[in-house]
Amino acid sequence: MKKLIGIIGALAMIAMAFSAIAAEKLTVFAASSLTNAMQDIATAYKTQHQDVDIVFSFASSSVLAKQIEQGASADIFMSADQKWMTYLIEHNIAKNKQDLLKNALVLIAPKSSPLDNVLINTNTNWQAILPKDERIAIGDPDHVPAGLYAKESLTNLGIFDQLRSQLAPASNVRDALMLVERNEAALGIVYSTDAKVSDKVNIIGAFPTDTFKSIVYPITLLNTKAVDFYQYLNSPQAKAIFEKYGFITK
Repeated sequence: MKKLIGIIGALAMIAMAFSAIAAEKLTVFAASSLTNAMQDIATAYKTQHQDVDIVFSFASSSVLAKQIEQGASADIFMSADQKWMTYLIEHNIAKNKQDLLKNALVLIAPKSSPLDNVLINTNTNWQAILPKDERIAIGDPDHVPAGLYAKESLTNLGIFDQLRSQLAPASNVRDALMLVERNEAALGIVYSTDAKVSDKVNIIGAFPTDTFKSIVYPITLLNTKAVDFYQYLNSPQAKAIFEKYGFITK
């Protein structure tokens, strides 16, 4: 009897090992702002593809692009701006790209803030909404796409140099959001989609779309084994999830 139990146990372990080997692993490198939407999309995809294991790496597009350049294994790359996708194409790492989504740039404040309905233009009184001893969280304006967009908008509004000393640069847009959620920054500049997934901040203003380049999310297929999931990202099901999180789809 013990021998039979041992054989059954061994067969079960072999079956588990075979199942693990049989499951195809797809690795997706995606901008931090895509975290919630992509996790939901992966869950929806797996209901019809249980033999596929989707692994995500979420970070700033610049960090992800550099990791891919240095040899990190990624089957799909989703960037929050054109710059880092173009970088991979110019370095012959990515062959082409597709513009998948659009986003908006907003000003946020903690839920406890009395600020509301700030009209952002060249006449905005930033000293009134951001006292000298307070800080404004943004993605690193030298590297992080959300920070680059923020810098571009603030520059075109003629206020970037004045606010420079009050910036609280973050390694990615989700970290900028977190600083505001924790009341470590009085204001923050993030994507509309990031603000909408948080119940700890309010959107108090929107940056004029003519003050920064259109926020476009390009995507590229780096390994043909992921082509089915890549195509799924254009499906009505995936688009519905993106739109739920505030992204603009084509």
